[in-house]
Amino acid sequence: MFIFRKQYFFLTLILFVVEIFIAAVVHDRIIRPYIGDFLVVIMIYCFIRTFFNISIIKTALGVLLFAYSIEMLQFFELIKKLGLQHSVLANMVLGNFFEWIDLVAYTLGIVLVIVFEEFSLPYRMKISR
Repeated sequence: MFIFRKQYFFLTLILFVVEIFIAAVVHDRIIRPYIGDFLVVIMIYCFIRTFFNISIIKTALGVLLFAYSIEMLQFFELIKKLGLQHSVLANMVLGNFFEWIDLVAYTLGIVLVIVFEEFSLPYRMKISR
């Protein structure tokens, strides 16, 4: 079950750097909120695929359910209920407000992953599923 895949590891690192850049530098109404959400599910997917030999679909759906769960915690204002609304870390990890469009961004990110994995990868990478 445990495995190490270099290609997913490097993709995870690249996406992590992009996410940090977006969080630190970009303060707009499109890239930071929506492209960041789109990319974060891809990054989490790549991280899991780096170390675990779980099928593409199971990993993708698990990441999507995880992202939806985080968004639902935002809907129920968990950070406020825990008294962590002033915590920068809590706000970065859990986010601070719910938006339906975030669910669309997560879904589109996972759809891209599935399409890429199923239709675009070279044969040699598909063998290592």
